[in-house]
Amino acid sequence: MPLHWKLVIDCADPHRQAAFWAATLEYALEDHGTLITRLLAAGAVGPEALTEVDGHPAWRTLAAVRHPEDPFDPASDTGLGRRVLFQAVPEPKQGKNRFHLDVHSGPAGRAATVARLEALGATVVRHVEEPGGSWTVMRDPERNDFCVH
Repeated sequence: MPLHWKLVIDCADPHRQAAFWAATLEYALEDHGTLITRLLAAGAVGPEALTEVDGHPAWRTLAAVRHPEDPFDPASDTGLGRRVLFQAVPEPKQGKNRFHLDVHSGPAGRAATVARLEALGATVVRHVEEPGGSWTVMRDPERNDFCVH
């Protein structure tokens, strides 16, 4: 039986990163407000673990996005399929990523996708043209590398 997984990305600002990647991938930004409200009422979490995002209670150090067509738990809005979780860590990013995402728009849509991602806060590092293909290397708002194919 294959294992269920989620990609976890360390970052400084999980809510900014989740918003960027939700827009980039056209994923759903998870809203854990109902779960948080229930946990607060039960005394299971305190206000120190929380923040407010777009008028909703949110985890201070966690935010997530999920594929809009995958199943999710309606009680918590937690994705049960393709999901990316962003967690705040105290140390800044150092050096080159050892792991990165490739997003695929196809050669005809690459320029428009790159322009859309720049408008969301990404930056172009370089355009690559090789015998095996072409792509654009970009950085997200926290300077994590990713490629647009």
